[in-house]
Amino acid sequence: MDGIKNVFLKGMLGIGLCWACLACQRDQRGLVIGKIQQASDLVVSEFVIDKVVFGKKRKNILFIPINEASFMAYSRATIKTGIDLNQIKEEDIRIEGNKISLDLPSIEVINFSYPPEAFVADTLVSNPKRFLNSISLEDQETFFRMAEMDIRDHLPYMGLVETSQDHARKLIHTVLKGLSFEEIYIQFDSDSLLIRQVNSPDNLLNP
Repeated sequence: MDGIKNVFLKGMLGIGLCWACLACQRDQRGLVIGKIQQASDLVVSEFVIDKVVFGKKRKNILFIPINEASFMAYSRATIKTGIDLNQIKEEDIRIEGNKISLDLPSIEVINFSYPPEAFVADTLVSNPKRFLNSISLEDQETFFRMAEMDIRDHLPYMGLVETSQDHARKLIHTVLKGLSFEEIYIQFDSDSLLIRQVNSPDNLLNP
C-alpha cells in the first residue's frame, strides 16, 4: 500500500513539475514578446532611392508633328521597412533552457515618401524657352506618377528584404542576449517584401 502511495505521490509531483515548467516557459515567452515589441521602433530600416524622370511630348502645328518636347528631372524616394512585431505569438517562440528559436513576421514597407519638394528639373533638357519645348504641368505630373510606379514595382528587387532582415536579426539577437539566451535562432515567415497599397495624392505637384 505504501508503495502504491509513493508511486502516486511521485506521479503527482512529476505532473506538478511539468505544469510548473510549462507555466515557467509560458512566462518566459511572454517576457520575450514584451521585450521584442519594445524594440519595434528600432527594427525600422530606411532607404533613399534617386530616380531620374524623363519624358517626351510630341508637339503639333495644325495636326502636323513638328517637334518633341523633352522633360527631365531628378527625384528622390524614401522608403522605410520594418516588422509588425505585434503579430508575434507565443507559438512563434520555442525555448529549451538557454536555447531560443524565434519566427518573425515578414519584412514590409511601412512608409513610402516621394515628396514633390525633392523634384529638381534639369534646365538644360527641360528648357521651356526653346522652341516648342514647353511641357505642361499636367504632363510633368504624369511623368512623375510613372516614375513613382516604376520605383514601387521594383521595390522587391532592390535588396530591401535582405538588408532589413539583417538589421532586424542583429537587433533582436542583442535583445535576446540580454535575456541570457546563449543559443539564438531567428527565422522569418517569408523572404518576400510586403508592400502596403497606398494611394497616391490626387495632385503630385500640388499636394
